[in-house]
Amino acid sequence: MKLRLSWITPNQRMVLVVSLFIMLTGNYTFLNRVADIYFADSGHLAFFVSVFFLFAAATAFLLNFLAYRGLTAPVLAIFLLISSATAYFTDKYGTVLNDEMLINMLQTNVSEAGDLLSVSLVIRLLVFGVIPAVLLVRYRPNSMGPVAEIRGMLFSGLLLILFMVLCIAPFTSTYASFFREHKSVRFYANPTYVTYSAVNLAGRIFKDQGSQKISAVATDAKPTEVLESEEPRELIVLVVGETARADRFSLNGYARETNPNLQKEELVSLKNVTSCGTSTAVSVPCMFSDLTETHFSLEKVAKLENALDVLQRNGVEVLWRDNNSDSKGVALRVAYENFRTPEKNPICDEECRDVGMLKGLEDYIDQRAGKDILIVLHQMGNHGPAYYKRYPKEFEHFTPVCKTNELANCTREEIDNAYDNAVRYTDYFLSQVITLLKKYDGSHETAMLYVSDHGESLGEYGMYLHGAPKAFAPEAQTHVASVVWFGSNFDYKLADLLPYEKDHLTHDALFCTLLMAYELDTPTCSESRKTIQAQHNSSIVIGRQ
Repeated sequence: MKLRLSWITPNQRMVLVVSLFIMLTGNYTFLNRVADIYFADSGHLAFFVSVFFLFAAATAFLLNFLAYRGLTAPVLAIFLLISSATAYFTDKYGTVLNDEMLINMLQTNVSEAGDLLSVSLVIRLLVFGVIPAVLLVRYRPNSMGPVAEIRGMLFSGLLLILFMVLCIAPFTSTYASFFREHKSVRFYANPTYVTYSAVNLAGRIFKDQGSQKISAVATDAKPTEVLESEEPRELIVLVVGETARADRFSLNGYARETNPNLQKEELVSLKNVTSCGTSTAVSVPCMFSDLTETHFSLEKVAKLENALDVLQRNGVEVLWRDNNSDSKGVALRVAYENFRTPEKNPICDEECRDVGMLKGLEDYIDQRAGKDILIVLHQMGNHGPAYYKRYPKEFEHFTPVCKTNELANCTREEIDNAYDNAVRYTDYFLSQVITLLKKYDGSHETAMLYVSDHGESLGEYGMYLHGAPKAFAPEAQTHVASVVWFGSNFDYKLADLLPYEKDHLTHDALFCTLLMAYELDTPTCSESRKTIQAQHNSSIVIGRQ
């Protein structure tokens, strides 16, 4: 046995040390959530210890087969950096780094990334990432020959498997419950879950490197009526909101006055809308797709047209203006304008404001007389965690506010105040959109539709921001604000929509809603309308009972 233990090389011993270090310093949230479940019964202390060593061994098993000779120290150094960064965001915000969150990170621009920087992040990375990584690379042991390294790798892997079996064996029934009923807890295991997510994302990206031919959708879309040349044309502004919770709109019964401007307008607030995802990267492509959430995937949607393509193919002038990161692939084939910089956006102070997207729209509309127009405005909205940056100083109505991106260091009142001030700025922005549309009420069929991409956690259950896996995401991240305003000439009236204001609706409805607004219909949309009507009628019957 002494001879065989000598097969474990210095590199494999280094893997074990680093794995224990990561388990101790990078898994506070994971271990805390396990403790919350099992420490109510003191008899589960042994199980908790077993979980610690099981996941440490699983980390070692993962790293064991990535660490070979001269690659060992660099690979372990990279994992130290990854685990320290992952631990910071998991511990501070309750963030789960799944493949969708990794996509969000890859698509984050410099300004958004800057909102996440903090002194505590730098300290965390230095103490638990950079310094250990530097020491590791500097004092790495000498590698043995190829045969000895491979033998040590295989032998260590076998021992780790046996050790994991020994960890599980005394608690098989408890582990069966843990893996079956507490899947969400395992998402916080660091670095195993983020590694799994990265590999999964890399596989998806590699798979998508093939043909990127875009397939047409809704080719059977047909006009529901033939317009005379002198009849008013549609002019619709679709505002894609950012991080706006439905329960923070006073239009929906929130006690604070967060919609002082919209409350003066004749409109309908749809009070029960659920988002397709919990991140911009998922929700925005999903809401414009005809796939519906059930069949949606980022791989599929990248190869399909969306509602904007269908409208443009049927003669609608489509313009996307963006004050967020980008359109997430939705506006690749329509006119696109970036309003994140002062070169394009005339209203910029600490950052460029959403209301700046309205500048020049009158000229755009006037130059397209006699044509149907759809203008999409993608907001910066309530993008966190620096909510205090999302509105000009004069909109700081609720005080005191949280003036840091480290939300856990603020009181709940300060976070709520900053977030609600940003909602009030969205209220002002939407009122300005309506004011613009009213100028064309006599010449066009005007309408505004506002819908947020997802919601936001503001400290409930120890969670902040958004992006939690949809399977266990809190309602705060999926229950989104949505508002509809119609001009006097629009085909549909608010009275037609009012009965549905409390019905459960989803982002799935947007695709057909846009087609219907421009007098286009498909068999799929006809069935969708029937389903919504049936659900509405059913809810009325249940309500009467």
